Amino acid sequence: MGNSHVRLVAQRVRGAAVSWEEGERRERRTIGRGLAVLLGAGPESDQAQAARLATKLAALRIFPDADGRFNLSLTDIQGEALVVSQFTLYADTSRGRRPGFTTAADPTQAAPLVTHFADTLRAQGVPTQTGSFGAHMLVEIENDGPVTIVLSTDDWPTRV
Repeated sequence: MGNSHVRLVAQRVRGAAVSWEEGERRERRTIGRGLAVLLGAGPESDQAQAARLATKLAALRIFPDADGRFNLSLTDIQGEALVVSQFTLYADTSRGRRPGFTTAADPTQAAPLVTHFADTLRAQGVPTQTGSFGAHMLVEIENDGPVTIVLSTDDWPTRV
């Protein structure tokens, strides 16, 4: 696979929202119960990997059943998803104090990947909202549990 990777942080939420300004307009997208997903792409990421993670995430059993056990998936609960692009998931903090982002995908490559990820969730019946790629966004997350899951198609080195 080389450097062809996709990373995400998903938080189980009771609700989430993303807002940003687009020209004179202020945009806002919201979801109810479901997952808030921060998604980052590496330099050689491809749509197949994005689809693989979206499919895995939709079926991941991280919602409680009647006994409080993690037995239900996002599709089982008919939950929603909020997908926000997050190139900072590829921050390199191995040198100095300022993170480097040279290992993140180029925006022209990453934007279609984020769209494909969201479309894959929608194709599985998950109502999905997205932010605006490249915009300065404000994200509100009401983490339920709290439950936060990290998925990646690489080893995600965290060396400091």
